[in-house]
Amino acid sequence: MHHVNKHFLCQVMTEKNSSLSRGLRFVRTNILWMCASSAIVIIPCFWHRHIEAGDLPSHTFNAWLATLVQQGRAPGLYLAPQWYNILFDLILLYSVKVFGFAAGPKIVVAISVLIFFWGVFSFVTAASERPPWLLTPCIAMLAYGYTFNMGFFNYYLSLGLACLGLAILWKQPQRSDWLAAVLIFALATLAHPIGPLWFAGTLAYMAIRKRIRWPWRLILPAAIIAIFIAGHWYLENWSDFEFSWPEKPFYVFNGLDQFVLYSVHYRYVAHAFLAIVIFWLASEYFQRREAPVFSSAFFLSAELYLMAFCVTSLLPQNVRGGPYSAWIGLLVSRLTIISVFFALCILSSLRSSKPAAIATLACSVFFFTLLYRDTATLNRLEAHAESLTTTLPFGTRVIPTLTSPWDSRIQFVHHIVDRACIGHCFTYSNYEPSSAQFHVRVSHGSPLIAYSAPDAQEMEAGNYVVRASDPPFVDIYQCDPSDFTVLCARPLTSGEKTGPPTSKPVE
Repeated sequence: MHHVNKHFLCQVMTEKNSSLSRGLRFVRTNILWMCASSAIVIIPCFWHRHIEAGDLPSHTFNAWLATLVQQGRAPGLYLAPQWYNILFDLILLYSVKVFGFAAGPKIVVAISVLIFFWGVFSFVTAASERPPWLLTPCIAMLAYGYTFNMGFFNYYLSLGLACLGLAILWKQPQRSDWLAAVLIFALATLAHPIGPLWFAGTLAYMAIRKRIRWPWRLILPAAIIAIFIAGHWYLENWSDFEFSWPEKPFYVFNGLDQFVLYSVHYRYVAHAFLAIVIFWLASEYFQRREAPVFSSAFFLSAELYLMAFCVTSLLPQNVRGGPYSAWIGLLVSRLTIISVFFALCILSSLRSSKPAAIATLACSVFFFTLLYRDTATLNRLEAHAESLTTTLPFGTRVIPTLTSPWDSRIQFVHHIVDRACIGHCFTYSNYEPSSAQFHVRVSHGSPLIAYSAPDAQEMEAGNYVVRASDPPFVDIYQCDPSDFTVLCARPLTSGEKTGPPTSKPVE
């Protein structure tokens, strides 16, 4: 192994025109700026006691379950080998073993943020042929956008790695570049399938595009869009798949939705960023009135953005192959982040604009101010959850039926109880083991976690009626209409429905 690593490093040193060698030279030249940027970017990972990011508490809870399985203290649960949807969970599992459940998740999430941030930065640099220093506030906002706050960290990692791999192979890759890209592709595959699929699809598109001359080159994006139009028609008219389309019109999913999070106030961020983009493009055009020739990088990025936007708008929001298959959920909401990657490439290919850079910085300050406020509120909610769970006897089965405020797009607030249960109780309705999509799995009859994924979903939705054969449950729910962070707990008996009771609860 040492010989292979040494040989690989020698290849990088000798191939002076490889992307890796250029990247190493860039790092050496800009090491101070990169360290300062990295330190600033990870601040939101440490500004509260807990990182509030949708599904993250569920991942942390399942890391605890995995440790119990390894200790033989989790009857009915087991660890399944798998090659996808696992990278973040494996890193998290070993991190909490070394650093504990307080520091471990923060360290892993901070590393994930840096991989994503510098992966996107590298991709934009390669595609636009210039480092996007003025766009670092935008990249930081994207790093803490919808995907992060929903807690899709395996998906998040796969995209960051895919961006890094594309950056390496974007322009005249050498043999060492391909070796590095294969390793990155393997890691991205361990994280989530969508990242490597986008990676491979973009490479294939670029390879075919190079072989076609203008104007026939326009046939390629048109053909791809036509294929997805046909797929859309097939789903609506002939397919046996279960699916649902996005509730909002297609033009909403242009990438700006990645900045809309916990309240309607984030729409101001999205609208401001749209205004900045329009201003930047207009100023570029008027500066080039005498010779309005945009760079090839601009046209390529614009082509890729328009195609990504059209393809995403033709996809269903949720889809599964049958009643017993796992849902592929929030597909459109996830994939709009790829449109933002290409939009950043467009902006980076334009001439620098100081007014646009100042406006972008101001927009990011407003965004992170909102984010700090809203995640502080969620920390208060988690503190209330902890005060309830610490009083429960060890092994108590809990069903959280928490809901987000009406104007929040971040849906998984109930997972806060998962993390609060670590060391005290078991969230019986946790979806990961029963979904069979993660490394912690559940066997039929387990006393700790629900075996049926539909039942677990109904429990958390407040629609499940307790059966006589069910084990004892404690429902944790919001009990103050004026403050959604105030929680109450009540035991459930046979015939009762999960969720807040119709009569006044006993706190």
